[in-house]
Amino acid sequence: MTSPHRVTLLGTGLIGLFYTMTLHQQRGVDRVGVVYSRRRERAQAFAQEWGIPRATDDLAAAIHDPDTDTVVIGLPNHQHLEAVEMAAQAGKAVLCTKPLGRNADEAWRMLEAVERARVFHGYLEDLVYTPKALKTQEAVRNGALGHVLWVRSRETHPGPHSAWFWDKELAGGGAIVDLGCHCIEVIRTYVGKNNRPLEVMCWADTLVHPIPGEDSAIALIRFESGAIGQFEVSWTFRGGMDLRDEIAGTQGTVWLNHFLRTGMEMFTAAQSGYVAEKAEAETGWLFPVGDEVHELGYVHMFRDMFNAMDESRAPMETFYDGYVVNAVMDACYRSAESRQWEPVELAEWRAPSPAPPIRVEPTLVDGMALVKEEKMPDGRLKRILCDPNTGRITEEVVDA
Repeated sequence: MTSPHRVTLLGTGLIGLFYTMTLHQQRGVDRVGVVYSRRRERAQAFAQEWGIPRATDDLAAAIHDPDTDTVVIGLPNHQHLEAVEMAAQAGKAVLCTKPLGRNADEAWRMLEAVERARVFHGYLEDLVYTPKALKTQEAVRNGALGHVLWVRSRETHPGPHSAWFWDKELAGGGAIVDLGCHCIEVIRTYVGKNNRPLEVMCWADTLVHPIPGEDSAIALIRFESGAIGQFEVSWTFRGGMDLRDEIAGTQGTVWLNHFLRTGMEMFTAAQSGYVAEKAEAETGWLFPVGDEVHELGYVHMFRDMFNAMDESRAPMETFYDGYVVNAVMDACYRSAESRQWEPVELAEWRAPSPAPPIRVEPTLVDGMALVKEEKMPDGRLKRILCDPNTGRITEEVVDA
């Protein structure tokens, strides 16, 4: 049964805008009842624009508002811990934007706060909820790709829209914290959340911008099953926002392009107005997005969160997931410094059992293990074979 929820929204930046657009349309019953911004005039303007009854610059008053049951946090990273602890103490459901914390220690304290208070908690990682991602996740669960071997997730764009993102202390880092958190959870979703991340090798550098944090990074994540995750993040990409995922398995492959190639391309020599998030131009060849909050996963994300509340179940993304992501990012930063593989340090791993290792039983041909079988241009069939006793590789050709 769908129950209406009244929301305290913390933050009126771009993410607060996207959240409100989604909340006021996605299920038709949930509404923002009070909005907080550190600047009263901004809170009031936002409330007027979106028909929100109350606006305030008092964080405690917003969270403790008696007419709301859920706190949605869209604040800068350094404010997440305080807001989560306050919402948990108020006994309200709490949904927090990514990343959960600036580091794993902050994320763990947030997880402890909501679990100690026994309140509903959801990690607002929208990119695992995109329509393409949900369809692909279903295919992976149904075995369409066999064993998942490798997942690559890429998010790059010309850089964030607010000053605090660029401040290493306020944000907790640079492009890894801003974008890598998305990629890590995308990777975990496909390799399996019961698949423990063991160690990380990461390169990070500041190539373009005059900032103390990194504006580019690439990392490899090794998982318990033997699967590998790879992410590429950058604030130096020109041409919009590039969101792509690739999943390779023993029985198939999926390529996903979430934003720059959405099926709509337009050329204009006139000013066209707003195109899409992080778009750098309003003329020339453009790639508009029909429904941004839908394509980026916000609609399905909030639907899952509020349906989970109504059904007394955990959502697909919880604070524990956010904590694991933070722990992987911490390992990335250590690896970027040491230039070595660094372990992912987790205070607690909650999988019910170890992830089974990737193992594919070979097909035998006259006692030899079949490595590869391929039809040649002349119609003949070539087989690459391995002797299971000696490891010797041979080949045979069968006439058409």
